[in-house]
Amino acid sequence: MAFSSILQLTLCFLCFSVFYYYHIKSKRKNPAIPVCWPLVGMLPDLLVNRHQLHDWITSFLTASQLNFRFIGPTMSSNMRFFFTCDPANVRHIFTSNFANYPKGPDFAEIFDDTLGDGIFNVDGDSWRRQRAKTQLLMYNHRFQSFVSRCSSDKVENALLPLLSHFAGTGERCNLQDVFMRLTFDMSTMLASGEDPGCLAISLPMPKVPFVRAVDYTTRVLLVRHIIPLSLWKLARRLGVGFERKMAEALRTINQFIYETIVKRRAKKANEGIEDSEDLLSSYLKDDDENADTFLRDTTMTLIAAGRDTIGSALSWFFYLLTKNPHVASKILEELDSVERATTTPDGMVTFDPDELKSLVYLHAAVCESLRLYPPVPLDHKGVVAADVMPSGHKVRPGDKIVVSIYAMGRTESVWGSDCMEFRPERWISDDGKLRYVPSYKFTPFITGPRTCLGKDMALVQLKVVAATVVKNFEIEAVPGHIVEPKLSMVLHMKNGLMVRVKRSLLGPSFSSCLDLIGCTRALYLYLQKLLVRCNG
Repeated sequence: MAFSSILQLTLCFLCFSVFYYYHIKSKRKNPAIPVCWPLVGMLPDLLVNRHQLHDWITSFLTASQLNFRFIGPTMSSNMRFFFTCDPANVRHIFTSNFANYPKGPDFAEIFDDTLGDGIFNVDGDSWRRQRAKTQLLMYNHRFQSFVSRCSSDKVENALLPLLSHFAGTGERCNLQDVFMRLTFDMSTMLASGEDPGCLAISLPMPKVPFVRAVDYTTRVLLVRHIIPLSLWKLARRLGVGFERKMAEALRTINQFIYETIVKRRAKKANEGIEDSEDLLSSYLKDDDENADTFLRDTTMTLIAAGRDTIGSALSWFFYLLTKNPHVASKILEELDSVERATTTPDGMVTFDPDELKSLVYLHAAVCESLRLYPPVPLDHKGVVAADVMPSGHKVRPGDKIVVSIYAMGRTESVWGSDCMEFRPERWISDDGKLRYVPSYKFTPFITGPRTCLGKDMALVQLKVVAATVVKNFEIEAVPGHIVEPKLSMVLHMKNGLMVRVKRSLLGPSFSSCLDLIGCTRALYLYLQKLLVRCNG
């Protein structure tokens, strides 16, 4: 009897759910708007669309005039989301009323075991102290020179030989994996002075435990955002499901970083680190104030941020170039004007990072790629006090503000009817200079007091890699390979970027040489004919 009753209740619930769904669906003015179910709210739609999360968010924000209040399960107080990609609201949240929108305790709890008390995860006085210290270090002329030197050396001595190897063998390669190897090496060198050497040709595509662990944590961190707090905390307490693997990943991360700190401390004791320019050494010079836990959190933040964001940005940039070869041609034309380009013994061309700063079209192409594929597609804020947004929407303490940077870049009311097109020209004014775009409209580096401190460093690395690869190689996407975003806090590609690499033969410089050779040959033939006539 008991079983029969349960079965009847289940069937009644299923029938009710089906009828309710079709009733709500018939009343909806726009099918992009999620269905709000009794008790569970809009959670079912969120779970169904989790694998296309960013495009789903874009669709309902577009349908609801850039702002949408997401209703979570009745019993889950941590799923009161207010989604927005409205530039006026973004300016209000990040700048005008900054103090009212901190990261918040829920955000800190989600990221606590990964980023700890690092600058990305804290508010208030701790954030202000860390930002002031980090800004002092990162904007130091010695460190900026170190960034340029490390980037150029790594590209010339590791990336170019690896891509040349693939070009020589003709085998296809996962370009996203190559870029992640590159940016892991560069970010680790800048953060700690250590070079993991992941781009060596002799190594197979590395399965570096630390890298695997970071990749897994970025997936879990997003999952923690989209399921009730009580569920993932229970899974962590019991050590089951994705939280069990999360704990293993964190052990791997901690082992790698603490070993790095131990090595740096040993170098300080044995050799001294006064001439070292990496950020960890800079913190260790003020050792009395920095415990290992703080150094761990700071180093983790710097390595993960540099590796994931820049690697993602490069991957999507070259994906877009494979779809828009005319953009690559225009970049090549601009690179031909660089005076301080250097040719390596094996015929590769490299660039001084300072020379690339003045290139308008290259900068525009990088910004256009970041607009369409921001490395961190969502940003999360808490609410301290009740407030009214410029859009007229009210928020209250306990709400979570989710700014969709991904959706903003794809919104017609913000970027025009061609917002889905990859068109670097939108960044260039009629006089050939870069067009000013307010930071609350173009937000891959955030805006306001928490603007990314690594913005200049990231742009240097992006341009050095982009310019050097475009100049020396032709990148062709493997036909039929599907490229789509992965469920992660960082906009990685789910299936990677499979390409074939070829040595570039017909860049603008080479074409100019062919023209010169052609003219010289024509002049030679003309003089030869003239000489024959004179002899005749």
